[in-house]
Amino acid sequence: MIEIRQLSQRYGGSRILWDVDLKIEQGSCTCIMGRNGVGKTTLLKCLMGLLPIAAGEVLLDGKAIQHVAAHQRARMGLGFVPQGRDIFSTLTVEENLQIGLPCRRDGVKKIPERIFELFPVLAEMLHRRGGDLSGGQQQQLAIGRALVTDPKVLVLDEPNEGIQPNIVSQIGDVIMKLNAEGLTVVLVEQKLGFAKRVGSEFRLMEKGRVVASDSMAGLSDELIRRHLAV
Repeated sequence: MIEIRQLSQRYGGSRILWDVDLKIEQGSCTCIMGRNGVGKTTLLKCLMGLLPIAAGEVLLDGKAIQHVAAHQRARMGLGFVPQGRDIFSTLTVEENLQIGLPCRRDGVKKIPERIFELFPVLAEMLHRRGGDLSGGQQQQLAIGRALVTDPKVLVLDEPNEGIQPNIVSQIGDVIMKLNAEGLTVVLVEQKLGFAKRVGSEFRLMEKGRVVASDSMAGLSDELIRRHLAV
């Protein structure tokens, strides 16, 4: 479904990603893992079209999209939940969710009830400003906004950062439910326990490269020690 070939990326004179090869199978839940600063967020931003790439290809369903604008990638089925959530704090919950509607391929103009089934708190706070929500509620709003676009792939960058444990558990439940229903999920995740709970696949990064790929069952203690332990 998603294939990245020989992707390289630079910030100024510094090379961040080095000839990255990565495949994401349809229907999988793939956790991209690694220590801080290895290029995980940069890789997601390149996938979403939020950063230009120096070389390589990004393919979605066999079609090269590395030159496609970010908003067009959303219309092609990539839904993104960025690190830090990036909700609009002065807009209401309803207005934040409505922002995703123009990216839908079916032309639906109303927020799907499915969003409120997954995150009931959003229905309760529909007319509250986004900035008045707790961190966990804002994260649910950010995920809901991405789901409003009716994505084929849900891409999340550290969805549990700074979130209270009960909300982390709820987010995990939602991710597993959506994945079981056939939605492909890609997430950067630092919490090993959460990754093992929700993920079916892992990709380990080190110094801007993918250095190990396998099913989650293949994430050995040796790989954890070598690439994740601090």
